[in-house]
Amino acid sequence: MTGPAAPNGEYAVVVPTLGRPELGRCLRALAEADGPGPVRVVLVDDRPDPAGPPLTAAVPPSLRSRTVVVPGGARGPAAARNTGWRVAGDTPWIVFLDDDVVPGPTWADDLALDLAGASVATAGITARIEVPLPPDRAPTDWERGTAGLAGARWITADMAYRRRALEAVGGFDERFRRAFREDADLALRVLDAGWSLSTGRRSTTHPVRPAGRWISVRLQAGNADDVLMTRLHGRGWWRRAEAPRGRLPLHLAVTGAGLAAAVCALSGRRPAAAACAAGWLAGTAEFALARILPGPRTRAEIVTMAVTSALVPPAATWHWLRGHVLHRGARYRPHRAADPTPAHRAPAVERLTS
Repeated sequence: MTGPAAPNGEYAVVVPTLGRPELGRCLRALAEADGPGPVRVVLVDDRPDPAGPPLTAAVPPSLRSRTVVVPGGARGPAAARNTGWRVAGDTPWIVFLDDDVVPGPTWADDLALDLAGASVATAGITARIEVPLPPDRAPTDWERGTAGLAGARWITADMAYRRRALEAVGGFDERFRRAFREDADLALRVLDAGWSLSTGRRSTTHPVRPAGRWISVRLQAGNADDVLMTRLHGRGWWRRAEAPRGRLPLHLAVTGAGLAAAVCALSGRRPAAAACAAGWLAGTAEFALARILPGPRTRAEIVTMAVTSALVPPAATWHWLRGHVLHRGARYRPHRAADPTPAHRAPAVERLTS
């Protein structure tokens, strides 16, 4: 990577991080990419334990003089990104990177072309995300889910936003505490404000991270975020954001059948209990097969899919109900272009030296 970008193409890179080992790989790829480099790199340390190992060891020497570390307060990626772009300096573009992505070898040159080709109405330019999958076998359920990021719209794994657009809409909505839907929410608000979004030519690799057996169950917490999206953007937000609708209606039906079977059994209504149990079993089996058949069909994968297919529907239902309670006061508020950036307290900054 050469020196910082020319003034009209200046950009800062913001990386929220939990201190994962992949951070070093991401920053090395950023440092080695051909083309004009960022004027600043902001690492937002969002770890719950700020006393953990320092992040400075992950920063390559060529980036150290341009890198600052700020605390994120463990409030989630939306809040961490807000913290990052607000302390990134007066640069016209902010590029958000996840800490586990790998910018391509010509990333900086391609980004320069992306920014140079942006019209005055362009608020953001997303990268082309590539998710490498195993070449010698069918991907697992988790790998297929990660591969879906390649087609996700406006994903902040690698997304450049114009600072003026971020200021106009107030940045990310910090009610999104997980790495889910906060990018779609921002994109819809930016579009509502009259800006446009585009896809750039730069490419970034998003490797599949290792994940435990219960990852699909834990991910059902995103159903609460979907409730917030519906509150803020209406029922048609799925189509506007080009986001998959998912299986929530089926999960609700399967969970309802299971609960009905239990209630009927406890009340002595055996025929009704049997019918509801059959419905639950059929729905659970269909879900498991839909996940098993496209995969590698190893013993471990089959067992994991069978067990979690029984747990995912009630987990999805629980988080959907939790979202209705948690976000019951959320209301759609039409955007006003003159809204100021919310007041914030400047965080302490740790500047690296070469």
